[in-house]
Amino acid sequence: MALPICARQAVIGSVSGLHRSPVRGSSLEFAEYRKYVPGDDLRRLDWRAWGRSDRHYVKEFEADTNLRLIVLLDISGSMNFRNTEENGLNRIDYARKLAGTLAYLAARQGDAVGFWTAGNQGKKKKNKQIPTSLPARRGATHLGTVLDTIGDVQAGGPTTLISSLHEAAEQISQRAVIVIFSDLFADPAELRSAIQHLRFRKHDVVVFHLLDQQEIAFDFDRPARFIDLEGADLVLADPEDMAAAYRKAFADWTLQIDGIVRSAGIDYLRVMLDENYTEVLTRFLLARTPKKSAR
Repeated sequence: MALPICARQAVIGSVSGLHRSPVRGSSLEFAEYRKYVPGDDLRRLDWRAWGRSDRHYVKEFEADTNLRLIVLLDISGSMNFRNTEENGLNRIDYARKLAGTLAYLAARQGDAVGFWTAGNQGKKKKNKQIPTSLPARRGATHLGTVLDTIGDVQAGGPTTLISSLHEAAEQISQRAVIVIFSDLFADPAELRSAIQHLRFRKHDVVVFHLLDQQEIAFDFDRPARFIDLEGADLVLADPEDMAAAYRKAFADWTLQIDGIVRSAGIDYLRVMLDENYTEVLTRFLLARTPKKSAR
């Protein structure tokens, strides 16, 4: 996959890169004029502007920079959901593929990559504690750590998505592209507040909303046991008695999610688990590729 990961808004990085920065620099893309002040480089004076206005102006240009990509992975118990009638990936494994591929693509183009989890990650692997967050850094060694961590984390327990988003907003100090992989099973009002917190901090927010067709259709045709993947509750019920109410509640919930997306101005992809993940990523990357005139 040769498509680049592009920022929707200006980003601040530590080295020269591919993405537009709010800091003025000396690239070839003209940004604006400003009045000359003592100490400015005389080579940047625009003598034609002086000839027209009898005032000294300095040319400023867009500085290109590298972005910080933060992968935020929901590891609550509901991410273990799998449609038992199909042989596809469960939600957490599907999210791993998307997250790992984006991290690799970002690192390959010279961008810094970081990782956050949203969930109670207390399990150890090979006698080591799995980190719940990794700061955004560049380099092959750090990328390997990020990819290993994405592969090691285990989904389980209640969701901490809302608190994790607020923590990310407070602790990620520089502007970043924060890509969230989640089923978004949280109170919509609280989710709206958390997303707005990230946007207030000037982060470029992307949400991959992972759902299964069975969760939408609720087309069970016989009594079934419904297990709470984020707790210990188990309910034996006849789906026909609750199907209409469930579908209405689900439709109302998705409408609220759509409202959050519109009001916050974020990128949002509703992804079905039976979709080819490479096609999902291609659609996402193409949508964010700036047109020539956008520079």
